[in-house]
Amino acid sequence: MRALRWKVGLDREEQLSFAQVPVSRRTTLAAACALSACSAYPEREAVPVQALPADTELRDLSDDAPELVVAGERLNAGLLRRFYARHGFEPVWTTRQTQADSLVDAVLRAGDHGLDPERFHASLLLRRATFPPLRRELLLSDAFLSYASALAFGAVPVERRKDGEALTPEPTDVAAALDTAIGSPDPAAAIEALAPATPTYQALRQALRRYRPGAPAGGSATASRLRQIEVNLERQRWLSRPLPADRAWVNVADQRLVLYRADQPIFSTRVVVGDDAQRNQSPEFRAMIEASFFNPPWVIPSDIVTAEILPIISRDPHYLTRNNMVMRDNGEVEQQPGPNAGLGLIMFDMPNRFDVYLHDTPDKHLFSRDNRRISHGCIRVQNPLEFAALLMQQPIDAIHQGIAIGGTIRNSLPTPVPVFVVYQTAFADADGRLEFRPDFYNRDADIWRHLQQRG
Repeated sequence: MRALRWKVGLDREEQLSFAQVPVSRRTTLAAACALSACSAYPEREAVPVQALPADTELRDLSDDAPELVVAGERLNAGLLRRFYARHGFEPVWTTRQTQADSLVDAVLRAGDHGLDPERFHASLLLRRATFPPLRRELLLSDAFLSYASALAFGAVPVERRKDGEALTPEPTDVAAALDTAIGSPDPAAAIEALAPATPTYQALRQALRRYRPGAPAGGSATASRLRQIEVNLERQRWLSRPLPADRAWVNVADQRLVLYRADQPIFSTRVVVGDDAQRNQSPEFRAMIEASFFNPPWVIPSDIVTAEILPIISRDPHYLTRNNMVMRDNGEVEQQPGPNAGLGLIMFDMPNRFDVYLHDTPDKHLFSRDNRRISHGCIRVQNPLEFAALLMQQPIDAIHQGIAIGGTIRNSLPTPVPVFVVYQTAFADADGRLEFRPDFYNRDADIWRHLQQRG
């Protein structure tokens, strides 16, 4: 693709006159503009952008092209390349005006999903008829592909999220999804179907419709609630499609665990989660509960030992002995199993890169607190034996008997169960009512800020 420059923001007459110049003359003129900073229009500021190929040169997209820009707005060259490869690098929308109009209408309604339509070139789409054919072609495709991607994966790219925001749905080929939409009776509905269908997503969209009309008069409180709704719509888009019908669900913001079977909640209990310090916050991720450990030892990581255990030992030399602990050569401390061990009587094996687990605790009084943000990130479960019985598909008495045998025993689940650790400050309860929780980790503002950024 030619590395040319041309001016941004030409009015309609200027755009059309440029489009009417023969291709060879256009190349020369664009190159001249690059050298002269578009001095042909001295009354306007020249903004350097990457030129697009001529109308018959969509095949140039197959090259390793640099950044593409239309009227100052960046396009996703990678997505465009994948989409046009499916069409032999030929124009798509010139013969599909009805489908294009349907999809434009969908993009302009992006606000119904808590998304800013300007992320998808809304203003340019409204004046798309003023653009030369190729720029209009690529503008339409980029808008549709970007909107499909935002609904399917979330508008905030993974690389812009915090390390602890690690939830992502399964891969979706949005180029193929757009093709499916083009061939469907209702292209807009086909694209909208990429969004989550969870009860929480639907409840949040309904709330958005209720709050928006009152936003101007509602002041800062209403504006804050709207932001909370839009942020949590984005979090929903980070989830699997569909959610597993059988799953464990830990909402850190709600400080509660719920077990679902056949998409219905069958068990709920309070949990203790990570405290507010950045290093101790419970992350957002998905794992598989593979087994339960009866009478687990508690291995305290070396960083926690250095920060918390060593200062105690310096004041109390008998601390390790009194708490049935031993110092390991690698700087970790291990507490032997027992009813007073830090992990309690049971821990759930759910391998993940954060080393965050569900487990029992001897400190049962903590569950009576409203603020249960106390741990270093792991999640303590108020009724872990009942939870284990449901996961193991055994009577609760069998769990008690297994623990009473003594020793650390690993019991594989009959079927591994997916567990989602989420942070949702707005969500639908079991009856479909929308609930709100404080953003005690201060994560909402960061997502909101990214949602306002375009391109």
